[in-house]
Amino acid sequence: MAITGRFVLIALIGALPIVLFPQPTTLLVWALLLLLALLVDLFAAASPRRLRFARQLPQSVRLDETCDSALLVANDGNRTLRARIKDGWQPSAGVQHERHTVSIPAHERRRLAAPLRPVRRGDLHTATVTVRSFGPLGLAARQLTVPVPGTLRVLPPFRAKRHLPSKLRRLRELDGRAAVQIRGAGTEFDSLRDYVRGDDIRSIDWRATARRQAIVVRTWRPERDRRVVILMDTSRTSAARIADEPRLDTEIEAALLLAVLAERGGDRVDFLAFDRRARARVASSQKSNLLAALVQAMAPLQSELIELDWSQIPAQVNGISAHRSLVVLLTSLDSGSAEAGLLPTVGQLAQKHVVVVAAVLDPLLSTMRAQRDTGTEAFRAASAERAILDRAAVSAQLKQLGAEVVDAEPAELPPRLADMYIRLKAAGRL
Repeated sequence: MAITGRFVLIALIGALPIVLFPQPTTLLVWALLLLLALLVDLFAAASPRRLRFARQLPQSVRLDETCDSALLVANDGNRTLRARIKDGWQPSAGVQHERHTVSIPAHERRRLAAPLRPVRRGDLHTATVTVRSFGPLGLAARQLTVPVPGTLRVLPPFRAKRHLPSKLRRLRELDGRAAVQIRGAGTEFDSLRDYVRGDDIRSIDWRATARRQAIVVRTWRPERDRRVVILMDTSRTSAARIADEPRLDTEIEAALLLAVLAERGGDRVDFLAFDRRARARVASSQKSNLLAALVQAMAPLQSELIELDWSQIPAQVNGISAHRSLVVLLTSLDSGSAEAGLLPTVGQLAQKHVVVVAAVLDPLLSTMRAQRDTGTEAFRAASAERAILDRAAVSAQLKQLGAEVVDAEPAELPPRLADMYIRLKAAGRL
């Protein structure tokens, strides 16, 4: 039961004469009248237990997009329902009409629309609906919370998709131009052409030379159907917010752009989110609908407040691909964790695979380093300079181990990682 503001107001108005002319009988009569009106109004209110609820929800929506959520309310009772209904969505669902005031005659139903604009990726839940059914006098209400579960999956926004057309044009140029023809191991045969001074004699095709009676060389192009393994760190370091976005979300954007680009480039893509155990995995066998599989797998990912178990990474990669592959590690370049786990792991992987380490650089470091007007700012600038130098040192050590490093700010990480993939493919290293 709930008492409305109207009941309180009427009680206060009726109490004024009693205060001016206090009489026990008058006070008792007024209290009885109020109680009687309250009970009558409460009895006349429609019972919330005679309501039926159903939800209409889309299966998924992209982050920052709006979707329609509807609540169907059927009144199976014999009285008209005058009520306020509140849907129990969590705040990150961005519900725009959380409370509804309705009047539903007996044996009728209404559809209550509530547009949602989620502000956080993942699975959003609503478990209950609270109904407050008012009587005809509006003095009291019956209140009941009813379980009406619902789930909405919020997919990554994939804002980096805007870079995809330009990267694909570069890939097409890579496949179609003669300048990409590369001589050497690890590439795919393309065609034969006449020998030109300066060509490597190891590329001469002696059988074709004998047939044509002219020196002929083989030309090569970057191989297709190579393996690209994207491994995303979901440990505690991925929870840091950089440029008002979790590091994990930036890594997701970079992984999506690289995966779609590699798939369009004819390569096989595998994705693994890992900390101490696998949190999500998309195998190359799902390549026919790779983007849909990736966004569904990445949507519920959350940062785990535990350390990454680097010792398991080589086994995880070898379990995905036993052959030479491009292994992309989306992780942090913090000096402490890198020296303890990242550097030994990269050294082990680089013996067999082409390794790229991609990390998100906080743009606040550059801002802090440039501001040195006050004593506080000078100390902050020194700290920022130390952090930048530590990252540079880790990057240099990774390059000495044979890995490539992409360390960029959130907006630049996806396109720069895609550029690294194109450069490696053009050089025939995949």
